Amino acid sequence: MTTVRLPLFPLNSVLFPGLVLPLNVFEERYRAMMRELLKTGDEEPRRFAVVAIRDGREVAPTAPGLPDQTALPERGPTAGFGADPIQAFHRVGCIADAATIREREDGSFEVLATGTARVRLLSVDASGPYLVAELEELPEEAGDGAGALAEGVLRAFRNYQKRLAGARERSLASSQDLPDEPSVVSYLVAAAAVLDIPAKQRLLQAPDTATRLAEELKLLRAETAVIRHLPSLPAVDLTRTPTSQN
Repeated sequence: MTTVRLPLFPLNSVLFPGLVLPLNVFEERYRAMMRELLKTGDEEPRRFAVVAIRDGREVAPTAPGLPDQTALPERGPTAGFGADPIQAFHRVGCIADAATIREREDGSFEVLATGTARVRLLSVDASGPYLVAELEELPEEAGDGAGALAEGVLRAFRNYQKRLAGARERSLASSQDLPDEPSVVSYLVAAAAVLDIPAKQRLLQAPDTATRLAEELKLLRAETAVIRHLPSLPAVDLTRTPTSQN
């Protein structure tokens, strides 16, 4: 078992390998993390792990709450996650490589990272200024029939896009824009489909590419059928993710 120890950044979203993650970092625990990552030389990857929050808050409370107006805001690396933070997180996440970390005048950071590889969360250390995790790297196995499943998923995804966009072709990705490598297809579709966090998490932690693609095929067909019967749907950008507020 190959393990690695990395800073941990919990989010109310799921990061997939190959996908871009913009971050607006303003909490002190994550500012400290970014300052530490900046100590890494430009020739080395600036890596941290992202896990989806199962039960907790991405942003720690910053003002006294009701009914106790004298309550102090939560602080420290575990703020918002309880006494045993590992219980607040999904156990499979993704390593992120920060290509850009830019500090603003107010001390906050603008970060642009990319997901690289899946990991399993083994333990969480809360003794420092930010959370640090012990992680097991998870290989990506192809599984049986991944190539054929990828072709089916791409067809279903194009149909899903058309339904979601109201068949406005200018908003659709062309065939040249979509990959054909099965694992890349599986992660792109998982990130782009309008699904809730539990559904995306199930896709992230699928045991192999073929299993993920088979689940996506079912989800896309079901979602397309639902959209077909809706009178209207707000415009959705399928290829961009809003900046995460920590």
